[in-house]
Amino acid sequence: MRLIPTSSCVPGMRLGKCIFNEEGLILLNERAELSQSLIRRLQQLGIDYVYIKDPDTEDIVVEDPISDETRIKALGEVRTHFRALMEGNSRAKFSKQHVMGKAFGNVIKMIIDDLDGREGSMMMLMNMNVLNNYLFQHSLNVCIYATMLGMVNGFSRDELTTLGLGALLHDIGKTKINQEMIKKPGPLTPEEWNEVKKHPVYGFKLLKDEPNMPLLAAHCAFQHHEREDGSGYPRGIKGDEMIEFAKWVAVADSYDAITTHRPHRQAMLPHQAMEVLFAGVGTLYEHKKVALFRDNVAIYPLGLTVMLSTGEKGVVVRINPNVPQRPIVRVLEDADRQRVSQPYEVDLSERLTVFVSGVDDWSGA
Repeated sequence: MRLIPTSSCVPGMRLGKCIFNEEGLILLNERAELSQSLIRRLQQLGIDYVYIKDPDTEDIVVEDPISDETRIKALGEVRTHFRALMEGNSRAKFSKQHVMGKAFGNVIKMIIDDLDGREGSMMMLMNMNVLNNYLFQHSLNVCIYATMLGMVNGFSRDELTTLGLGALLHDIGKTKINQEMIKKPGPLTPEEWNEVKKHPVYGFKLLKDEPNMPLLAAHCAFQHHEREDGSGYPRGIKGDEMIEFAKWVAVADSYDAITTHRPHRQAMLPHQAMEVLFAGVGTLYEHKKVALFRDNVAIYPLGLTVMLSTGEKGVVVRINPNVPQRPIVRVLEDADRQRVSQPYEVDLSERLTVFVSGVDDWSGA
């Protein structure tokens, strides 16, 4: 399969991966044929990239880090409890009766088990095939990223559970914000922005006394927008005043926000998002946390079409876990933009004079 911009799709192409709705259920099946109206609808819904079937890359298989069962369960719990809180006290009581700490604790256990059992160390979590309520899917994505980082860092099971809970619920305070502000396509007014910036405080208040909820998880919600130099919110505290778990959540939260389509901007590709994170090293984020994230996330996803410094064009077919920024590329076009008679692979970890010079759409060659 190949990952291409939805704008480059043409009728007759078939999906290489399913497209899910906000509940984690399949909306469009793998191999579904795209029509012009369906392509246009995907663009309207904020799907900037899709995986499509392609004979040159049919051996590429993109595995999800968690199972369909875990995704459906996690998004179901997030949706149930978050919506209950959005709808006011009467529904919030319903949510309380189901005890968030216990419900989400079970979800975290499933996520840890899935991540612990997956093959390979590189994380490739793409938002590009999900039609979603941003808040719900974003919460799950940040949880997966943060939990993965905790595993790589050698955290204990109890520590992973606390970190996972803090990451999954880091934005729960947004349930107490007017949703029109959250989804507003244009810039917020100063008054609206000041209100949105209260969501970490709301989140902390919602979680700090919740049964079966570690206090450190509540502090992840409280501190995930604080920054190393004190430029964050809501309190403007500096890095040495932040809890470590909140710093991990901050990196995962920023990365996922950048790589997700929003009403006011398109999603960035992973390598672009990583550049943004590194630009904030020392002022916004700790260097070692961003570096660890970079070393464990596939910044050039499988199936992505890339340009090489030699002028050749090809598709990322494998990730080198030790040097993820130097993947293995299957060359399909030569430097003169002519299709090669026999595709061949270039391992950039061995060809050190060659590098990825850009990301291209699919020419159909």
